[in-house]
Amino acid sequence: MTVAGAARSGIAAADLLARRGARVTLSEFHAAAPGTEPLLALGVHLELGGHRRETFTGADLVVLSPGVPPEQEAVQAARARGIPVIAEIELASRWLEGRVIAITGTKGKSTTTALTGRMLEAAGFKVTVGGNIGAPLSAQVSLSTPETLHVVETSSFQLEQIDAFHPWIAVMLNLSPDHLDRHPDLTAYAAAKGRIFENQDEGDWAVVNADDPAVLDLARRGRAAKRPFARHTPIPEGTFVEGGWIVERLAGADRRLVPLEAIHLLGPHLVGDVLAAATVGAIAGAAPQAMTSAVDGFAGLEHAMELVAESGGVRFVNDSKATNVESALRSIESFDRDLVPIIGGRFKGGDFGLLREPLRTRAKAVVAIGEARTLVRAALEDVVTVHEASSFTEAIARAYAIAKPAGVVLLAPACSSFDMFHDYAERGRAFKEEVARITRGGHDPSTRNPLNP
Repeated sequence: MTVAGAARSGIAAADLLARRGARVTLSEFHAAAPGTEPLLALGVHLELGGHRRETFTGADLVVLSPGVPPEQEAVQAARARGIPVIAEIELASRWLEGRVIAITGTKGKSTTTALTGRMLEAAGFKVTVGGNIGAPLSAQVSLSTPETLHVVETSSFQLEQIDAFHPWIAVMLNLSPDHLDRHPDLTAYAAAKGRIFENQDEGDWAVVNADDPAVLDLARRGRAAKRPFARHTPIPEGTFVEGGWIVERLAGADRRLVPLEAIHLLGPHLVGDVLAAATVGAIAGAAPQAMTSAVDGFAGLEHAMELVAESGGVRFVNDSKATNVESALRSIESFDRDLVPIIGGRFKGGDFGLLREPLRTRAKAVVAIGEARTLVRAALEDVVTVHEASSFTEAIARAYAIAKPAGVVLLAPACSSFDMFHDYAERGRAFKEEVARITRGGHDPSTRNPLNP
């Protein structure tokens, strides 16, 4: 067996296979693979510094980590030989005893996954949470029992390589352009996302955002029973907001699930994530009191509309997980005025022009960073002042100076982090570390006159 990619998912897949008696080679493109040392004791062979064609064409099965493109030459050679190529979540699902609740979408996956897990735990279910966040699904197999509910965040990279992956409940939150640096176009990206529904049958559930026509179209092709949720679109049945409550309406009867006052998340768009989680909870049989308790105790995830600090009247908000234009748009729309967003990184596709109108009315300026900073300037400079920063520290300094005396510095990059950081989490931590220097008084970047460095 060959596992491609030695990040979290690949390590977990290699461990799972080795513990079940398989001869495993873990192949990694880079020359180093931190965290793989325990696999050596299980007999896993490490192949570092590139994917050798022979390692893939000589395998009985190839398991792809999400970060390994299926177009990679060695992977294509294996397919040409008729060797099965599957995703790590596909591998893990074949050994799970419990039922899967799979959650996907362009934005909001992590928040919805985490909150769904908390709701079900509060209701007394045995739950594991992970997938694209937290523990990979392969690492959860040993915990699986017939009573376990596996709440799994699933990305397009994972879903495009499934075969029999079969969620009991499949959730699609939204769909907008993303990862077009990997998928050839929006149609291919949507097709990968839509695979979440393809193995479901009439005894399963598709929880879908009725505010998003593209989501409804993809779900329509599946066989599962549909359960919609909506913030804006009137729906005859499903989950929606009414009278200060998240309400479930079935067969003409309404049931209050969660009061809006229990939601403490920053950003009105996150109400949609709570709607989706509450819909799953209701299907699974969680009591409204348990769901409300979970929501009331949930302050959100790190790097997702995270209020970091306030200094000199300026608020700092970390939304490093806003790695696409649509996510950044929702972040920006969460504020009314005096906003200074930091935008840029490695461009993944999409249209920065979507940010023009909300920035025109809300932003004092934009600070552009990374490889995409010239694209940001070209798209936005005629509606808002755009400052280019040559470093992340400089970007925060400029934004802080502009936002004074009472504005908001918002990290909402609309891009991946890979030009400057290992991942969005490292970018978010760097933002928080710089803000900490500001707020503890040891470093006030405004004293360096960052507008004229």
